[in-house]
Amino acid sequence: MVTTRCGDGVKEDLLLPLRVSSLFYVFISFSVSQINLRLILVSGKTKEFLFSPNDSAADIAKHVYDNWPMDWEEEQVSSPVILRLIYQGRFLHGNVTLGALKLPLGKTTVMHLVARETLPEPNSQ
Repeated sequence: MVTTRCGDGVKEDLLLPLRVSSLFYVFISFSVSQINLRLILVSGKTKEFLFSPNDSAADIAKHVYDNWPMDWEEEQVSSPVILRLIYQGRFLHGNVTLGALKLPLGKTTVMHLVARETLPEPNSQ
């Protein structure tokens, strides 16, 4: 853990070693005040993004659309509005924030990202 001072106070970053070869390691840093989302497409391709607990599902969809990974080119969609997040088997509505889901800070959370025009109707159970 590395602690640094920034404009609005103290920031803590987690440094994780990633072995590149038998001789070399690369250290990956991400903030413990953010949530690391690993997004999985239907094709099985994955990519990780960092978000604030205040970010909503709509914010995340817009960010991913604006920063669409090059290796996801075949799955490119026409608009961020049709991108939907699935967490624990449920579609997230656009206004739901990561903080409202009580996701752990500084940890990786896995969600699915799909293209879908409308959300399914909620169960009447």
